[in-house]
Amino acid sequence: MTRWRPLPESLPREARHLVEQLRHLKDRTDLSLAELARRTAYSKSSWQRYLSGAKQPPRGAVEALCRVAGADQARLLALWDLAAPVWPYGTVVAAVAPEGAVPAGPGVEYRRWRTAALAAFAVIVLLVAGVLWAWPSRGG
Repeated sequence: MTRWRPLPESLPREARHLVEQLRHLKDRTDLSLAELARRTAYSKSSWQRYLSGAKQPPRGAVEALCRVAGADQARLLALWDLAAPVWPYGTVVAAVAPEGAVPAGPGVEYRRWRTAALAAFAVIVLLVAGVLWAWPSRGG
């Protein structure tokens, strides 16, 4: 049986219960994380994040673990349905934020990505415009 680290205190009760049940199933299979990764579509590092409570497991990962363990999917998927709405956005952070730090909301990452995409698009447009302006005209 694997010696699991304690789950983060910030993990909601429903999410904690799901992870505990997934850990129990994983232990029941006697598979290493690497072997579990080979038998499912999820990497070893993904399983580490799911089973440590650092990241919400996708519904498909729960289904895959149930198939590998020969367990009833309905019960675990019901737990997943209860945990999904309360799971913290992104990863669970167990460390305390530095003084004066402003916590990032769920939309911050999306806004950063959108800003980077718009900036890249603007650069491409400027490059294309520069090439078209410098292109020798054939009229004449």
